[in-house]
Amino acid sequence: MLEQYDLYNIMVLDIETVPQYSSFDQVPPHFQKLWDAKTVNQRKEETAEAFYERAGIWAEFGKIICISVGIFTGGQKPGLRVKSFSGHDERELLIDFARLLAGQPPNLVLCAHNGREFDFPYICRRMLVNGIKHPQQLEISGKKPWEINHLDTMELWKFGDYKNYTSLSLLTAIFDIPTPKDDIDGSQVGSVYWNDNQLERICTYCQKDVVATAQLLRRYRGEELIPDENITIVG
Repeated sequence: MLEQYDLYNIMVLDIETVPQYSSFDQVPPHFQKLWDAKTVNQRKEETAEAFYERAGIWAEFGKIICISVGIFTGGQKPGLRVKSFSGHDERELLIDFARLLAGQPPNLVLCAHNGREFDFPYICRRMLVNGIKHPQQLEISGKKPWEINHLDTMELWKFGDYKNYTSLSLLTAIFDIPTPKDDIDGSQVGSVYWNDNQLERICTYCQKDVVATAQLLRRYRGEELIPDENITIVG
């Protein structure tokens, strides 16, 4: 599976997002009304204020605080280099990320878990909001599906099936991919950012997901896992 892809022309990525404001009462009144209208069907019995902790899921109400990327290295000894772009200034980190992609081949393949549904469109939307031109690898407007160089490890697992979301944690478990026990999960990122001010901790969590996705991609290809000693965190 996936033998047609050059592993060294694939960049694995993951993003972490949070609500744009620390609490609902900090949200401008007109955006409070828009949030209420946007989420009315998802909230069930919850109020718009109580539901705001999940605002990071929506690109209109959230922001990116970390993008971690990984590229495959080595030959006979496969490796992985992981780098993160993070900060409180979303525009600055997106510019840095766009600059990285601008220096890569236009046909570079981007890979993420649930990337087609979340990571790729979220990055594109936030770049538009911040007035940043899409790099060629994210410019999908007008392209046919087979012309878009994006891989999604969750979509690949479906094999055309349309069942519900399959988590990265579940897939790493069934493929026997060792992952360190994390002290946070995705639902806690907003709180760790706004309440604990621990961006570096979130970055570490994001990097682990990149490593896990890269290892899953190798399992899909029937290849051995990359040894821990061959995984390098840059910067």
